[in-house]
Amino acid sequence: MSSKTWNVGIVGYGLSAKVFHIPFIKEVPQFKISAIVQRNPKPEDDAEKDFPGIKSYRSTEELVKDEGVDLVVITTVPETHFELTKLALEHGKHVVVEKPFTPTSKEAQELVALAKKQNKHLAVYQNRRYDADFQTVSKLVKSGSLGRVVEFETHFDRHRPEEPSADASKWKNKVVPGGSAIYDLGSHLLDQAVHLLGKPERVTGFLGSQREVNSSGYEDSFTVLLHYKNGPLVTAKAAVVSPEVEQLRFWVRGDKGSYRKFHLDIQEEHIKAGLSAGDNGYGREPSDRYGTLTTIQDGKPTREVFPTVEPPTWTEYYRKLARALAGESDLPASGAEASEVIRLIELAQESSKLGKTLDF
Repeated sequence: MSSKTWNVGIVGYGLSAKVFHIPFIKEVPQFKISAIVQRNPKPEDDAEKDFPGIKSYRSTEELVKDEGVDLVVITTVPETHFELTKLALEHGKHVVVEKPFTPTSKEAQELVALAKKQNKHLAVYQNRRYDADFQTVSKLVKSGSLGRVVEFETHFDRHRPEEPSADASKWKNKVVPGGSAIYDLGSHLLDQAVHLLGKPERVTGFLGSQREVNSSGYEDSFTVLLHYKNGPLVTAKAAVVSPEVEQLRFWVRGDKGSYRKFHLDIQEEHIKAGLSAGDNGYGREPSDRYGTLTTIQDGKPTREVFPTVEPPTWTEYYRKLARALAGESDLPASGAEASEVIRLIELAQESSKLGKTLDF
């Protein structure tokens, strides 16, 4: 890999930056965090104090004028992604945008075209391609262990039936451009499905709210069906009313075997417990969370515990990004790929309103 060091400027200093980006950027020696945009530092929350020596800016407009910044990482709310990404690209920066990419596919396509014109890399933070459970599913599907896959279920279910309290900082619970569960969680589930299985032919969507009290009108749940010609039926689902001890994550069925997995990837849980991305055991699942593989032996179904693969962790996203910037790899998740996911979301929304299946 190239020995060049890329200076990183981060836009936003909230949960996304602190939990999902900075810990993994720091693990890759080809990256150096050189600047952070934080609008309103507080004595107990000040990027300049947390990272002595960095440049601290109050606006993205200031950051993009910094000729020393090579890569801009945008961690702000979705409705700001288009303008901030456009600004960074126009100033000759490579860009990573937090998911969901943009509220509309039109905006996404415009940014992809601009990045091409500027000859700059544009990536979207689809970090869950590097979840250990998804890597395990991918291994089973690609190896043919399940045979011809006919059904692929991917879930992000929780039991949170109460209406969230009003909080101006929580875009995820408000009706805003790029909001709703399908943008928040669906952007992960749909990206994983398309990354593994390719683009579907048709889309059926069911969007709405499962909560009894929903004063905002926020769509907290969805089920999306992806129809493949001569391929599997994909069910991507997120629920907020799911009173289970263990929540289903994957259920993949083929003519030679079936794989079922409960529990979400453990990385976020580990970070919140105080582990760092480079700590021994980070991202590694305990054996009681392994999935099960059922295959046909002597004409009968036989089930065994199937260990989750060694986690590449979300650091792999930034490792691959460093290789891409050096011209040695594809992007870990390109703007063009993310644009297709946004289009799928739009079609699912339209399908739900019209009550019919739509062509992709």
